[in-house]
Formats: sequence, C-alpha cells, structure tokens
Amino acid sequence: MGANSSEASSAELMVDLIISLDGYASAEGWPGWWGLEGPEYLAWLEGEGKKEYTFLMGANTYRLMSSMSGEAAAEGSGFSKEEGASLTGLAAVPKVVFSSSLQAPLAWANSELVAGDAVEAVREMKRTGTRPLSTLGSLSLSRSLLAAGLVDRFRLVVFPVITGRTGRERIYDGYPDVSLEMVDSRTFDGRLQLLEYVPTILNGPPSDR
Repeated sequence: MGANSSEASSAELMVDLIISLDGYASAEGWPGWWGLEGPEYLAWLEGEGKKEYTFLMGANTYRLMSSMSGEAAAEGSGFSKEEGASLTGLAAVPKVVFSSSLQAPLAWANSELVAGDAVEAVREMKRTGTRPLSTLGSLSLSRSLLAAGLVDRFRLVVFPVITGRTGRERIYDGYPDVSLEMVDSRTFDGRLQLLEYVPTILNGPPSDR
C-alpha cells in the first residue's frame, strides 16, 4: 500500500525524525542532537523546518518538548541562542497531542489534546484539513501512521555518529517493509545530512528482476 493512497486528501503528512547513522533517536549520556547541531541546521529548524505545519505528538514527546521549551524561555537556561529560538518558537505553532493519560486543557500554548484513536484522528485531519501535518519525535505514533499508509513524506536528518553501545529508542523496530523514493537531500553545517523520501509500504521484498 502506498503512502499516497486513493483516499481524497488535502493535507499532507510528513514523518520527521532525527537519527544516528545506526538507527537510534537518542543515546544515553549524550546531549540532545548528540551535541552536533550547528547554526545552519538550527536556523533551518526555526524557519523552513517549521513552515506552517501542525505538529503531531504523543504524551511523552509533549512532556519532554514542553518542558524544554519552558526552560529555553527562562533566563540562564544554558541553551545557545539558536537552540533557545528553536525550542521557544514551538510554543507559537499549533500542536495536536494524542494521549489518554494527559488532561485538558494542556499548559503548553496552542496544544490540542485528542484522547481517541490517533490513526483515525489523523486520517480525518488529512481528509478535511488544508494545513500540512508533521510528527514531532513520537516514534510509536510515527510508526503507526506510516503502517496505516497515511504518510506522504518521510524526512530524516542523519547525524554523523554511531551509538552502538549507548543508543536508545531504535527507530525502525516494528516497521513494515517500505520502499523510498528520494525527493530532496541537503547537508547542514558540513556534517548533517537531510534525506526526504516518498514512502510506499510493501507487502514483502520486491520480486527479483
């Protein structure tokens, strides 16, 4: 089943992830972004990386990112100017949080809580909405949306590090087989590689040619 199915859809959905070369979202003892973010990447995050997306996330990502955004807004936070701008800027953009454990109203500005089935809720958002959608972290949510054939774009920023011993949050565990058609690539700060694809879910390995 391809990501671009026959269902009518006016809002495009992108899964947006950062990843180590060996497929982890984070690593124990390492700082955020593995300490390798640079000014070019952070400026892109603050501008083009946000565009006019509505961000989708689960409860764990909401707790983490709302806390970091609040810390970045405080005096003497320890974040660099670019890091702080990227984190505090998230407060101004619309966010939808899928959780049965959080309670409304959510404290982080511009955050809407959805307690029902995330896949069906996003399917309806794609059908009726006009604003593009993007996941923020939320590995299990991203995996579920991809498996349901709802993802139009799959974007990775690959950080040049292997965390074979300390890596946490393996990104691709539980994924279906997926073929990827590259539609964009670029390099930030001479070391971070952005890769953007159109995904198509496969029922199994492609036949021999």
